[in-house]
Amino acid sequence: MFARAKALGYRALAITDEASMAGVVRAFEAAREAGIAMITGTELQLERGPKLVLLAETLAGYQRLCGWITLGRRRMRKGEYRLTMADLTGDTTGVLALWIPGAAPEAAHGAWVEANFPGRAWLAVELHRGPDDDARLQQLRDLGATLGLPLVAAGDVHMHARGRRALQDTVTAIRHRCTVREAGARLFPNGERHLRRLDVLARTYPPDLLAETTRIADRCTFTLDQLRYEYPREVVPEGHTPASWLRQLSDEGARWRWPTGVPDDVRRKIDDELTLIADLQYESYFLTVHDIVRFARSRGILCQGRGSAANSVVCYVLGITEVDPARIGMLMERFISRERKEPPDIDVDFDSTRREEVIQYVYERYGRERAALTAVATTYSGRSTIRDVAKALGLAPDQVDRLARTLGRWDSALPAEDRLREAGFDPDNAAIKRVLALTGQLLNFPRHLSQHPGGFVISDAPLHTLVPVENAAMPDRTVIQWDKDDLDTLGLMKVDVLGIGMLGAIARCLQLLRTSGRRDLTVQDIPAEDPAVYAMIQRADTVGVFQIESRAQMAMLPRLKPACYYDLVVQVAIVRPGPIEGKMVHPYLQRRQGREPVVYPSPALEKVLRRTLGIPLFQEQVMQIAIVAAGYTPGEADQLRRSMAAWKRHGGLEPHRERLLAGMRERGYDDAFAERIFEQVKGFGSYGFPESHAASYALVAYVSCWLKCHEPAAFTCALVNTPTHMGFYTPNQLLQEVRRQGVRVLPVDVRFSDWECSLESIGTEVPPTRATVGGTSVPKLSQPAIRLGFNQILGFPQAAAERLVIARARAPFRHLDDLAHRAGLDRRALDRLAEADALRGLAGHRNRARWAASGVEASLPLFEGLAASPEARVALPPPTPGERVLADYASTGTTLGPHPLRLLRKQLRAQRCRPSRELATLPHGAHIRHAGLVTLRQRPGTAKGVTFVTLEDEDGSVSVVIWQDLGERQRRELANARLLAVDGRWEKVDGVSHLIAGRLHDFSHLMGALQVSSHDYY
Repeated sequence: MFARAKALGYRALAITDEASMAGVVRAFEAAREAGIAMITGTELQLERGPKLVLLAETLAGYQRLCGWITLGRRRMRKGEYRLTMADLTGDTTGVLALWIPGAAPEAAHGAWVEANFPGRAWLAVELHRGPDDDARLQQLRDLGATLGLPLVAAGDVHMHARGRRALQDTVTAIRHRCTVREAGARLFPNGERHLRRLDVLARTYPPDLLAETTRIADRCTFTLDQLRYEYPREVVPEGHTPASWLRQLSDEGARWRWPTGVPDDVRRKIDDELTLIADLQYESYFLTVHDIVRFARSRGILCQGRGSAANSVVCYVLGITEVDPARIGMLMERFISRERKEPPDIDVDFDSTRREEVIQYVYERYGRERAALTAVATTYSGRSTIRDVAKALGLAPDQVDRLARTLGRWDSALPAEDRLREAGFDPDNAAIKRVLALTGQLLNFPRHLSQHPGGFVISDAPLHTLVPVENAAMPDRTVIQWDKDDLDTLGLMKVDVLGIGMLGAIARCLQLLRTSGRRDLTVQDIPAEDPAVYAMIQRADTVGVFQIESRAQMAMLPRLKPACYYDLVVQVAIVRPGPIEGKMVHPYLQRRQGREPVVYPSPALEKVLRRTLGIPLFQEQVMQIAIVAAGYTPGEADQLRRSMAAWKRHGGLEPHRERLLAGMRERGYDDAFAERIFEQVKGFGSYGFPESHAASYALVAYVSCWLKCHEPAAFTCALVNTPTHMGFYTPNQLLQEVRRQGVRVLPVDVRFSDWECSLESIGTEVPPTRATVGGTSVPKLSQPAIRLGFNQILGFPQAAAERLVIARARAPFRHLDDLAHRAGLDRRALDRLAEADALRGLAGHRNRARWAASGVEASLPLFEGLAASPEARVALPPPTPGERVLADYASTGTTLGPHPLRLLRKQLRAQRCRPSRELATLPHGAHIRHAGLVTLRQRPGTAKGVTFVTLEDEDGSVSVVIWQDLGERQRRELANARLLAVDGRWEKVDGVSHLIAGRLHDFSHLMGALQVSSHDYY
């Protein structure tokens, strides 16, 4: 819009979204780039009142606009607002008002506007080449003269160019949830609501009306950079300043971290950081984060700071992060910089199952006037865009679904012609071409404003003096109208209160160990650098752990062979777009395996790259290289980091490329090295993974691996009980995996199960075994059984389970009627239990339980307490093994009986499919056919169209690599098969095995009605 305005010679543009300031920050950036003044405003339709365009003349006026929008939005649910004329009565200083009269103007509205905005009110004239423009102009001139309101030209601009008319109509139809044909009068009658040329405007509007626009623009002196943000002050106790209180907390924390004495170099580092924090006046920011973390720890909520906070010793001694920066050697400028002069961005991860407690604490501590979540401007992506456009253009629902399936969820390009034909569409059809053309225009446009997962903005003054606040879709949540990236532009403080499901799983695991009497551990008690844990990691036995559980990570583990904490830091970060697209992974592995000498580009860079064997893998290293090898200042290097994160949205990396190349060339580095560094910079734009981030995640990864290694039963039980974790694996996969390791899993049973899965001593626990670690035999504790909980039964209500457990605690259930009546179970709940085979102890096998459940009736008051009359026993055959498996998957999503493929093995053998246990003995390069249940489909953005599929059979899992051309040719089999057979070449390199697919076969027909879920990431 601003680029178009500049091309047309405009002096200023007013951004006036309805009851919203959501786009003003990005517009402000665009206006600065274009060199055009931006007027900040909003459009409001008052209830039973006038329609107004309100413009911020001054800072006070802007704050009033934000206050009014907040008032109107907070009254209503998300997406709506309500304001009356009474709400805008009072002090309106600093606000200019343009009245937009309707077809039949109400003079009373105009009189109210003139009285309420004295000397700051206009009557807006919108002329769009309608049939009665001349009459309309005269009507409004007469009205203005009567009311004493000056007239001003207004454009009601909705698009930057006339060519967007079709897209405007489409977006309107989408907004009103109708088709373009049904939209009727909600569409504009022509395409005139665009930025028109100045000569066209001169022919359309009288000169005096156009002159008034420039007078208004001259009066509007407010700009967003006038906003001033103040941190909260209540975190400082009486008698202290923010600086003195932060100093005291830091000293106490240092003594806590180093009880035998704080090392001199650490003390100097703390002093340096506190001096820098004081100079930049960020003390209250650190104190605010410390206060939130203190609350979480006081409630026993696991938490850990990550990201740039790991660069700070002050964050470490305050307990915000568990990563000792001295242990990692971070770059302070990544965290806080004098040159940058903006607050650091501290992310704190909390146990996701208890994060809401922390969020509500922040609201209670600071009040909803001063604390709110930031928003996320969600943009149109491939599948959602084509679906919305197709609906708006009137395609039938089945056509919309088929068309949407031609794209992956996150595809950013239009579907290829062969995909369209495969889905039954003619790419040359006019309607399809129209859908595709509009989809292409709409891609990456803002779609809606959603809430950030946990980014809080907290201020000393009410937030509505900075930005409007509105209700979120979730109850008890409020959000500001700015995207998280907007905060960086304006220098607002954000504290990320984020959630990690694995922290919840770890907390549950530790609780299970405590209540079962096995161990009483905290996270801090878990031994560091355990050889048995690293041996497990090197075997890629990492299903269910944190971060290193994906197939790509598991393929890397036997090659990288992590043997210490810093190796885990590298492992967490290396399977990421930055190192991959920068072509750094292979050289690093070659050097680590001793196949390539470790060399450094220069002695100056050896210090930067020594720990990663001369290969840059982290964001911080790229920044340090820019400083050491290209002459950047620390602040300029951080600007490079910011450009990395933004270049895919806004561009802006090319100047850095020229500077990097020139700076490195000047200092004697070759262009090839500089180009590789620049490619890595672009890779970090896709997903930049800093070393500080990896260091924090590596700690959680290690703890999860230790628990999996030494307490697999409790760890798996905790994972299954933590649905917010799950990650790449379903509960079925986790349970099948732990069963293969010898842990017994017991079925849901009304006599023993709780709501959640639990540990159960069975008298014959898995006996102690010994693991070989580095040639040494190490004892392992025996393992209890996992008892499945009622939470695994699909559709069984928690309230019913809780009633059942309470009733059972009073006395064991004697029979099915006793269970139903004492636990208050209705017929539906009983049916769910019968289908899950949870009634076997009271009613026998599944078929008998179904029959018995159907005969349970509610007791009448007269017969309360009387025993049920015995019924004649009906002879019912037990289910067949196949029927049991079908019912197990339908009711609980897993089976504790034979794996489905064990039942199909004879048929699969007839199709020449080899089981996974046989593949381990095959030589590299063998050509085979293997079949398995599809449990994962993944197509990473860095894989250049390659899809990774995990197939599961009765003995384990096999990783399949499907090249892009095969995936395109056999997309139907790849996307739809539940049981997939693959003809391909078996590869075994450096302890990593996978199947390179040559042809795919859909064998789903062999499974009948069996439904098995998969996790698909496209």
